[in-house]
This record gives sequence, C-alpha cells and structure tokens, in this order.
Amino acid sequence: MTTAADEGAGGAQTVRRALALLRLVACGQERGVRLVDLERMSGLNRPTVHRLLKTLIQEGAVEQDAATRRYLIGPEVSLLGLARTRRFPLLTLAEPYLAELADQVGDTVFLSIRHGHDSICIGRCTGHHPIQVLSIEVGVRRPLGVGVSGVALLANLDPALSRVLVEDNAARLGVLGERVDDILARVEQARERGLAHAPAGLMPGTSAVALPILTPAGEALGAVTVTAMAERLAPQRFGMVTARMRETAAAIAARHAQLAQASAKRVTA
Repeated sequence: MTTAADEGAGGAQTVRRALALLRLVACGQERGVRLVDLERMSGLNRPTVHRLLKTLIQEGAVEQDAATRRYLIGPEVSLLGLARTRRFPLLTLAEPYLAELADQVGDTVFLSIRHGHDSICIGRCTGHHPIQVLSIEVGVRRPLGVGVSGVALLANLDPALSRVLVEDNAARLGVLGERVDDILARVEQARERGLAHAPAGLMPGTSAVALPILTPAGEALGAVTVTAMAERLAPQRFGMVTARMRETAAAIAARHAQLAQASAKRVTA
C-alpha cells in the first residue's frame, strides 16, 4: 500500500528530476539539446526523460524545435525570471568596474558565478579593439571546469570539494568531450598560479584568462574573465592584462564588502 509519505517522496523526486532536466536544457542556449544527450547527462532512462519533457512542454517551460528535434528553454521560464529583475546584485555593483576593465584592456570582459555544479555567465562588456571575442553569451550555463571561469572558481574551493564537483559532472563533461582528469589538472594549475589561462580558447585563434573575485574571507563571489585574440594575451601583454584584472576584482570585492557592512548596520540599527 502506498502511503502519503511515499507519495510525498515520489513527488519531491519528480520535482528534482524536472529541475535537473531544465538546467541541462538551459545549457543548450539557442542550439538546444538532443534527447540522447539529456539521457546521458541526467542518468535517467529514456521513458522518464521523455515523460518529464512532455510535461515541461505542456507547461511552457521547455519547447522543442520542429526542425532539429532539440529541446530548448521555453517562454514560461523566461517570464518567471522577470519577477526578480534584481536577482544579481553582484552584477549591478560590478558593471562599472567591468566596463572600465574592458576599456583599459580593449577586449571582452565577462563576469561569471558558481551555481551548484555550474558556472553561469551573468555579465559581459566589450572593449574598443576592432576584433572582440564574444565566446559565450550572457546566461550561458556550463559544468564547472568547462572554460577558464569555471576552472578559476573550482581552484578557489577546497581541493576535495572541487574534485567531487568535477566527478559529479563526469557524464555531462563526457558529452562535451571533456575528461575529469584533464579538468582537475587545469584546476590544480590554476590553484598554483592564482588564475586560469587557456592559451587556445573556445574559438580558433583566441585565448582567455580568468581569476576569482575574493571576499576578505577568501571566498569567491565570482570570476572575471578576459577573452581576446591569442596575440593580445601573448607574454608581452599578459602581465598588464592580468594586473588590471586583479585591480578590478579587488575593487569589486571591496565595494561588495562596503555594501554588505552598510546593510548589516541598517539591520542592527
């Protein structure tokens, strides 16, 4: 006999699975995600994935491209997000500093945060150089370790935790052609250097570098990334660019601490 507790547990599991699928679908951005990849990344069997997707489509949370048969985030999720237009206070306070950095180095600057097992790009500012490397869009969600921002965020965590997060993402990383050991090696290198550097970026002929924005306690609020044509992150410019990035990260962290302190004083007043 099924009890109320059993039904409650089953309902909670269904909700968790549906949200996990939504996160995986979100990784596809405008390209969408194939059903077979959703199965591999989620670890769920095809009937379960298909049933959840069917319900999510009915609710407008997911849609399927008629031509490619790929699944994409639906309009309902976007509309729900409008209810919290101030949901990224870090972006609000960081934007002027990111714009200044983009002007100083001339290349594209990104702001990313960690959310669970993922890194998410929440801001982007372009510089004045004629060729801007727009490697990812705002809103892109990737498994931690895919891209320099995720590597920089992992490198700032306790090594045991960063290993667990990467290993948990093994199926998703496999779909993207990445190996757990390779990601962990990049994280270790970034931990030693204090930054993550990809001499060969996501796009041919490009490069990228990222470093964390650290609170006074050493926790990462997010990561600042600069992407550019490879020659613009060659040794003769690399030191200048990373120095400006560190100044920007420190300024954002100081402003964040200042606002947090002011907020705490208002609460206790």
